Amino acid sequence: MNSNPVCTLEELIATVPDGAKIAVPADYSGVAMAATRALIQRGVRRLHLVCVPVGGMQTDMLIGAGAVATIETSGVTLGEFGAAPRFAEAIQHGAITLMDATCPAIHAALQATEKGLPFMALRGLLGTDLLASRKDWKVIDNPFASGDRIVLIPAIKPDIALFHAPLADREGNVWIGRRRELVAMAHASQRTLVTVEEISETSLLADEKTAAGVIPALYVSAIARAKHGAWPVGLWDHYAADQAALADYAVRARTQDGFQSLLGGSFDHEAAAAE
Repeated sequence: MNSNPVCTLEELIATVPDGAKIAVPADYSGVAMAATRALIQRGVRRLHLVCVPVGGMQTDMLIGAGAVATIETSGVTLGEFGAAPRFAEAIQHGAITLMDATCPAIHAALQATEKGLPFMALRGLLGTDLLASRKDWKVIDNPFASGDRIVLIPAIKPDIALFHAPLADREGNVWIGRRRELVAMAHASQRTLVTVEEISETSLLADEKTAAGVIPALYVSAIARAKHGAWPVGLWDHYAADQAALADYAVRARTQDGFQSLLGGSFDHEAAAAE
């Protein structure tokens, strides 16, 4: 546990090395978009993204910026705004390595690491074409029932879990409410980096109303305050997604030139205003 986990956003991002395996949440779970923009501006490279369990705008931006070498995910989408254009083009041109998965497989592989296990067994993957592309997944006979086939998937052990949350305290405890997938990410990762809307001066574990929804500081390496740090993606119960900004991204990111104009233009200016 870090005795002083509070730092600036720049200090937090500086601890992310090139080539890191980073677990990031789905849009509904608190996406660290301010941190994502800072990573892109810093020029991070060769990331291995683990989407828990799907990626959205954050994933698409990192791919478009050339920051990603490998992605492990059950999908990447902009939701109602359509396909993720930078992801789609990168796959078409072989610019990144795709480790295709399913939502249960991603969650199970993180849970394996939580439990200190080398793998987790799943049955629902049988009969899918994923088994042909995922050579690291093994189909075996259930040792307790002859002829009963089962799939073993290796544990996922991220170097870093990165997400945005509403609240933390100065001890490093982070309130995530009912977003239990963030707990699995923090437990499975070697380090957890969190941006938050606010930092409390009193311990979140001292209040029964907040304690049950807290990731203890034991699992948190660093926190940084980033007001509206999930913008333009929303943050549950705090602010909605910026539909206009998401729609603009979906259109302009269809080309690499359009994507670059977003990074160097109005997108950053709007982000600064939101934060």
